[in-house]
Amino acid sequence: MKIAFISTYIPRECGIGTFTNNLFNSVLVNTENQPKTNTGFVVALNDNDLTYKYPEEVKLTIRQDYQGDYLKAVKYINLSGADLCILEHEFGIFGGQSGVYILPLLYRLEIPLIVTLHTVLKAPSYNEKAVLQEICKMAHRIVVMSHKAIEFLTQIYQVPNEKIVLIEHGVPDIHFSSEASKKEFKLENRKVLLTFGFIGRNKGIETVIKALPKIIAKYPNVVYIVLGKTHPNVLRHSGEEYRIYLMRLVNTLHLDKNVVFLNEFIDEQDLFKYLYASDIYITPYLNEAQITSGTLSYAVGVGSAVISTPYWHAEELLSNERGILFNFNNSDEISAIVNDLLEHPAKMNNIKKNAANYGINITWPKIGERYLELAKKILKEDSISIEKKEIDFDLLILPPFSLAHINRLTDDTGIIQHAKFGIPNLKEGYCLDDNSRALLMVLMAYRQMKDKRALELSPIYLSYIHYMQNADGTFRNFLSFNRNYLDKVGSEDSFGRTIWALGYLLYNAPNDAYFQTGRLLFNNASPNFEKLKSIRGIANTMIGICYYLKSAPSDDSMTERLRNMANILVKHYENNQSPDWKWFESLLAYDNGILPLALLHSAQILNDNKITKTAIESMDFLTMHTMKDNYLSIIGNENWFKKEGERSVFAQQPVDAMAMILMYHQAYYLKKDKNYLNILYTSFLWFLGENDLRMSLYDFETKGCCDGFENYGVNRNQGAESSLAYLISYLTVLQAYDDFHKTI
Repeated sequence: MKIAFISTYIPRECGIGTFTNNLFNSVLVNTENQPKTNTGFVVALNDNDLTYKYPEEVKLTIRQDYQGDYLKAVKYINLSGADLCILEHEFGIFGGQSGVYILPLLYRLEIPLIVTLHTVLKAPSYNEKAVLQEICKMAHRIVVMSHKAIEFLTQIYQVPNEKIVLIEHGVPDIHFSSEASKKEFKLENRKVLLTFGFIGRNKGIETVIKALPKIIAKYPNVVYIVLGKTHPNVLRHSGEEYRIYLMRLVNTLHLDKNVVFLNEFIDEQDLFKYLYASDIYITPYLNEAQITSGTLSYAVGVGSAVISTPYWHAEELLSNERGILFNFNNSDEISAIVNDLLEHPAKMNNIKKNAANYGINITWPKIGERYLELAKKILKEDSISIEKKEIDFDLLILPPFSLAHINRLTDDTGIIQHAKFGIPNLKEGYCLDDNSRALLMVLMAYRQMKDKRALELSPIYLSYIHYMQNADGTFRNFLSFNRNYLDKVGSEDSFGRTIWALGYLLYNAPNDAYFQTGRLLFNNASPNFEKLKSIRGIANTMIGICYYLKSAPSDDSMTERLRNMANILVKHYENNQSPDWKWFESLLAYDNGILPLALLHSAQILNDNKITKTAIESMDFLTMHTMKDNYLSIIGNENWFKKEGERSVFAQQPVDAMAMILMYHQAYYLKKDKNYLNILYTSFLWFLGENDLRMSLYDFETKGCCDGFENYGVNRNQGAESSLAYLISYLTVLQAYDDFHKTI
């Protein structure tokens, strides 16, 4: 068996790296009762552009904040011949928001996956929860080191219990004599208290220092050793502030002869010598939120007398008289417990015996055996299905349709264009683009679902459009919250989107009053159709004209205007296309699907082979560049995809996904090919997590849609454009579902 490990790794000073090194050796080198036929390699995470002199098993490195490295790594793993991958997960070691950069790697992984969780948060942020849930979905098994972690995963993260395996934190199988260790460190005549690990304010070391005066009053030969460097993240942001505070506290309490700070990250051989030299081991963490503690596991594993605050892992590991718990921040309790143990050696020895008996079962060779058995079991299974299945046209996985966030964004003037997270940002006011999209969405909702609230909202958006139209038929775009115009003439894109909404209204008017208002606005705007220069403004306008012509098919003049505009797009296509570039411009920019969509609509009206051919060719070209891996990967707006250049992955925006969904729906109407409906559904799942980051943009709490993907992760603001793009796409899926079943 060949196993790939993804983790931090020695010599990086990181507890996860040390864990992985021990796991690697125990699985592949020192496994008990197994022939040494297993092989493996490590993909190591580097932090902050630092590099390390790794051992030979590290075959590839990932720079934490470079997403391209993650994609290169998964290609390497897939071609390496590895049978299985083990990922060590800890918040903070992967790049992007809440470590989101690891998700595209895992999604592309072609071998079974075991994930070891070193932290499971009880109160995760939205992104932390979403990222961990996606990781758990893609894992064949999730390994945790405590029962509390299982409870959290099942209750908070909704992970199926059968996916979770409890395997304790391993302990190196290293043994020393307590007497010899004390002698080596010149501690023969001292009672030694020990705390080790990375130093930071959450470790509560000051609680022990404050307890020492009462201990020293009875046992003046006590020495408290604090072994460990300041945590690298703490060091970067706060320097040695905490260590200096502790040293000053020692000085204030006149404990200079009784406290020793060893500012080192030492190897395991020396660490275990200190553990064997200690009489009592202390973990005085300040709160319960510690699901796994490697330092505690080590102390119990070697048979130390451990006292600890009742954080989650300690409550489990120190049960059955394997240690003693004291309350958080309670120095008096520490003093009493330490003095009692020193006064009653038999009691202390009983704790050590119980701990040592437990430790026998969690040595790394035995833990390695358990991982190896789990890996073999997974490779034999055929029944566990990971969420990389062929797409089924299944409405059951769609969230219920809701206008809750649209209601939140809408007042009696119109829809607010931006939001801070899920809250309307009134400072940014309103825009024509979004009110036109909103009108289109509520008209679709009323047509398909007879949603009464949608009908109630429609006059608000229609009246905004009316208020923004100029005397010459053009439209202003932006309006401040206090209803002051912010421009004289809006963009051609906003003009085109408004004509689209008005055209749809004329074809799907819920009553005559709305129809008459829409016709007035449409007719007033129509003299400006031929003046448009922007191909996206032209395309949006063409879609509106096509809907209008469905309500007025005998308007030959408007039909010819549509033909002329379609020919402009075709001309752009002919001027820019080449054998390997079938597009209207020399780059793929924003809202790309709108261009083929406009021609697909026009082809249905005009029945023109050249227009149809251009529409299909350009759609296929766009599909080739956005659907390579059987999910939608939108062209990012960070750096647009120039001819003979490279495409950007970020930033991806919901309005682009909406255009793709509408494009495939219209292609189905034109060609009657059910495959377009399947691609449409696949494209919609972009909103729900089938995307490059494996993250859902839909917010199940607010019922809004996040504004897109940036290079750091999800942009959690939920403005009108993104939420309307989601709802228009959702309603298109419902219509496509009906179309799909009509063809069966």
